[in-house]
Amino acid sequence: MTAADGFDDADVLSEGSPELDAEWVRAFALRHYGIEGEMRPLTGERDRNYRLESALTGERFMLKISHPSETPLVADFQTQALLHIAAADAGLPVQRIVPTREGQPSLLCDPGDGLPRVARLFSYLPGLPLPEAPRTAAQQLNLARTLARLDLALRDFDHPAGALALPWDIQRADSVRGLLAHIGDPQRRALAGRSLDRFERDAKPVLAGLRTQPIHNDFNIYNVLVDPADTDRIAGILDFGDMVRAPLIDDLAVAAAYQLDPAGDALAGIVPFIAAYHAVLPLTCEEVDVLFTLITARLVMVVAISGWRAARQPDNAAYLLRNNAFSWARLQACDRIGNDAASAAFRRACGMNQSHANA
Repeated sequence: MTAADGFDDADVLSEGSPELDAEWVRAFALRHYGIEGEMRPLTGERDRNYRLESALTGERFMLKISHPSETPLVADFQTQALLHIAAADAGLPVQRIVPTREGQPSLLCDPGDGLPRVARLFSYLPGLPLPEAPRTAAQQLNLARTLARLDLALRDFDHPAGALALPWDIQRADSVRGLLAHIGDPQRRALAGRSLDRFERDAKPVLAGLRTQPIHNDFNIYNVLVDPADTDRIAGILDFGDMVRAPLIDDLAVAAAYQLDPAGDALAGIVPFIAAYHAVLPLTCEEVDVLFTLITARLVMVVAISGWRAARQPDNAAYLLRNNAFSWARLQACDRIGNDAASAAFRRACGMNQSHANA
């Protein structure tokens, strides 16, 4: 598929991440950061990530070498956001930027193929990946509160890269409509189509009037660590690679989409999450009324983009499809609930009555 097929981000998302020579990476880490020791590759959607452990101190770091198509401006958006968060709310469990020997927060490198890449070193956050931990109500509420704190920390941050088009931006959910033709199951294809129809009719026209700011935009369970000794405590927020300036409510929509339990009462599973976020960072009636439509739009984006990418990058298919099956089940559960019932439940949870919501 190309942009001519109706998906403008096809070229960006179809590019796999070129492999890097391990010895070159080791030499780079030693030269610019003075780190020599164990190196272990980590998974990633587009970047090359490595866990480094200093043989001298035992301290761990994460080295990120961006995809060559990522511009320094976009990488700097993420770098400056982390520096801003560290200053705005030092208690938030985000990675810290580790400067080079020359004091730079990032630098351009060329591994020898003539394709410059942005390199950055981060502190390594210890913790248990959330999908491997038992799920509890207390953990879910702490997760929502942590996201609200993160959004509060970012509310007065700005960067020119925030306005750039991003494939995973819910504001552009209808851009994936062309990918629906590649969904083989006609019932699933119709389900995704209905969700995009609602997005275009009910959400897209009002998004421009909602408050905007830089948002994490990918607060899913795979980007969260918990404390192994207390799995209700959020120990790490990872991967700021999908940051964008967008309506604030989009960040909550992304996170809530991954809290839906399609095997049980899907709505009951996310109402407390939304209420906990609202208790820290109050939402407006307009934001609450559009939230459910944005949740379903995000789920459509997940199944459409990840399925299409996995078919073109079979070596990385397991990583790309890690949320696909659950996302289809969640989308089906949302279709059964309906927007009116969901929005009414959200309003009640946030202490908004019907007349206030429609005012």
